[in-house]
Amino acid sequence: MDRLIEAIEDKQNPSVVGLDPTEALVPAQIAASFAEEINEQVEDPAEAPAMQLSVAFFEFNRAIIDAVADIVPAVKPQIAMYEALGPAGIDAYTMTCEYAKQQGLYVLGDVKRGDIGSTAAAYAHHLSGVGLGDTAYDPWHEDAVTVNPYLGTDGITPFVDAATANDKDIFVLVRTSNPSSSELQELELASGERVYEHVADLVESWGAETIGKNGYSHVGAVVGATHPEEGKALRARMPHTFFLVPGYGAQGGTAQGVAGMFDRDGMGALVNSSRGIIGAWKKSGKYSESMSADDALDLVAESAREAAKDMRDNLRAVLP
Repeated sequence: MDRLIEAIEDKQNPSVVGLDPTEALVPAQIAASFAEEINEQVEDPAEAPAMQLSVAFFEFNRAIIDAVADIVPAVKPQIAMYEALGPAGIDAYTMTCEYAKQQGLYVLGDVKRGDIGSTAAAYAHHLSGVGLGDTAYDPWHEDAVTVNPYLGTDGITPFVDAATANDKDIFVLVRTSNPSSSELQELELASGERVYEHVADLVESWGAETIGKNGYSHVGAVVGATHPEEGKALRARMPHTFFLVPGYGAQGGTAQGVAGMFDRDGMGALVNSSRGIIGAWKKSGKYSESMSADDALDLVAESAREAAKDMRDNLRAVLP
């Protein structure tokens, strides 16, 4: 996590922007502006809508990245939004990750992979890239990925190995922000501890051999902002584990609520806001359907920048 920590210290801001575009979050005129160009390029007209949305997603993301790159240390693209559009969407995802890295941002790929053996090792190429002989190529441009721990150590070790070998990171789901997470994560074990607490201990042990100069390992944990007391207890339980904290803003998490997930130096956590930043234009009161695509992109960028500043300032106010 040393590179992430350096990025956070540089910006003096522990927030990350989730790049989770949907058709509802991207102003309609942005996608519409590419219709003629896309229709001229495709051989099969049925491919046009996915390609049109994919191009719109990338332009939307690029506007947001340009607007927040000097404020936030990281972005978190959610791959599902891009996979839903097929190959063109995957292109938009990798282009987004590459562009964010070019702007100096730490890129956390929210891919939530989970499998074992050779399949897990294949998924781990998100971190190790593609190599043939002495040639190496990184098609994903990610600094970290999210991983599901349900299959146990067999499903985590290939990712830890890839992260360690390539100076990258993983974030393992521990206590997630969604309401129904309690159906599994809060189940009580024979030992008296909860499932999420046992997973937390596993995560701490999985990263024990990878601790860097700043005291945190290459194995982080996803701990939702909607569980502030549990998050505070997990911080004490996991002293060498960096937290990714989703659920801030639109899902109900607050700056005061996440304060306990940081260490005594105000480090140890990265707080994610997605809709609160990329959808800020919808609450601006300035949008009009008659806007040009360029004006709509300008509004997206302006609104995202102000929302990112507000988040930064709110977090700074509660940290040491």
